[in-house]
Amino acid sequence: MSHPAPPSTPGSPAGPETAAGRAAREQEHDHGRRWWTLATLGLAQLMVVLDATIVNIALPSAQADLGFDNADRQWVVTAYALAFGGLLLLGGRLADMFGRRRTLLIGLAGFALASALGGAATGFGTLVAARALQGVFGALLAPSALSLLTITFSDPKERGKAFGIFGAIAGAGAAIGLLLGGVLTEYLSWRWCLYVNVPIALVAGLGALRFVRPVPPAGNVHLDIPGVVTAVLGLGGLVYAFARAETDGWADPTTLVLIAVSVVLLVAFVLLQRRVAHPLLPLRVVLDRRRGGAYLAIALAAIGMFAVFLFLTYYFQQTKGYSPLRSGVAFLPFVAGIITSSTVIVPRLLPRIGPRFLITTGQLLGVAGLLYLWRLESDSGYAAHVLPALFVMGLGMGLIFASCFNTATSGTQPSDAGVASALVNTGQQVGGALGTALLNTIATTATTAYLASHAQSPSVVAEAAVAGETRAFLVSAGVFALGALVSLVVLPNGPNPVPQRGAQVPAGH
Repeated sequence: MSHPAPPSTPGSPAGPETAAGRAAREQEHDHGRRWWTLATLGLAQLMVVLDATIVNIALPSAQADLGFDNADRQWVVTAYALAFGGLLLLGGRLADMFGRRRTLLIGLAGFALASALGGAATGFGTLVAARALQGVFGALLAPSALSLLTITFSDPKERGKAFGIFGAIAGAGAAIGLLLGGVLTEYLSWRWCLYVNVPIALVAGLGALRFVRPVPPAGNVHLDIPGVVTAVLGLGGLVYAFARAETDGWADPTTLVLIAVSVVLLVAFVLLQRRVAHPLLPLRVVLDRRRGGAYLAIALAAIGMFAVFLFLTYYFQQTKGYSPLRSGVAFLPFVAGIITSSTVIVPRLLPRIGPRFLITTGQLLGVAGLLYLWRLESDSGYAAHVLPALFVMGLGMGLIFASCFNTATSGTQPSDAGVASALVNTGQQVGGALGTALLNTIATTATTAYLASHAQSPSVVAEAAVAGETRAFLVSAGVFALGALVSLVVLPNGPNPVPQRGAQVPAGH
């Protein structure tokens, strides 16, 4: 007579509860691991974004210490922008080819070493070389981090939260850089504006080794050498041309030739991508309306956002007499706005209604904030005339950045995740370079015209500077209005496609 098997208990080695419990524990472990992965990737992204502004605060002190002149000063910024902007597409493709965790770790190590070299620089040449190396490794690091985030979070709700946090870091990092740069320069040394990357990279690297799963290289991906050459020269030439325009003007023959040659190279790049078997940038990535609209939106937003940082910094320090530290603190409402919209609003609404309404609303909030700043005068108070505009701008940037990062990488094939991620950073970099050069020219022209039409006095000089800054704010408002129109026309209605779990889960090797 057979006896029925005893019921399984949690301690039974082969019972169904044990299997279910093990699966639940593994799922809980993976869930927690994903959020630690986000923290690691967010740190890596913060390091790259900080560098866009933190070094600007350190520049006057570095110039006084190392003894280089004003004509050379721009190269400390331009060397980084050239390498970073020119090599992003290549960096994204290398991440696809060699495995994204591997390229993330290489990027972190290289960025840290380059930062240490720059902090220890005893001459101008060493500092510029270190900045260029930072750009090289940043171009490998940034797309690796974003593509790893893309393949780690596939659930729409979790993806919305993760990209909201990542977008907040990407948007607020520049403002945080101003604050951190002020603190480090005022209380330690300009060198710490570079040294600070070393501990950040170390923590992020340890986090990547512990929490980021190894991702095997994408299959059937090859390096398109003609595409690499035309993309690097075209994007690098464009960034350099915009940097020259800041100092030499848009009518400078060299600047005009650089722009023309860069445009020709980029057109050649697009034509090549249509013909080669293994393109550096598969055109399917950008021809999708959602992704293409997100790339355009973030590039236009970068133009306007960098105007806020650049010209409000001038206004705070030159017109209002703020210290670098106080100037950085003054940008905190912008950070608060970004964190609010990107981590509270976007995760709730993006999975339900999609990016069109959110990105368009963000652009319109940018218009509103900049029109408010357009009314600034030399004696305007911070609480009444600057703080509200910064918070509104921050709300708008949070909607744009979190939605664009999510949308620009949504629905991509696993083999395209790196290059799709690189395009987001390329839009930011090229947009920021164009905005800085174009709006600087507009502001300078307005300031010169004001001085020419008024009798010279200290108050007139102050008013002339504000006239140039507010003209830049007005033009930036127009850029955001264009962004809102583009978003309405290009982006389709409805939520983003849900990633295929099977294609998006990283596999170890």
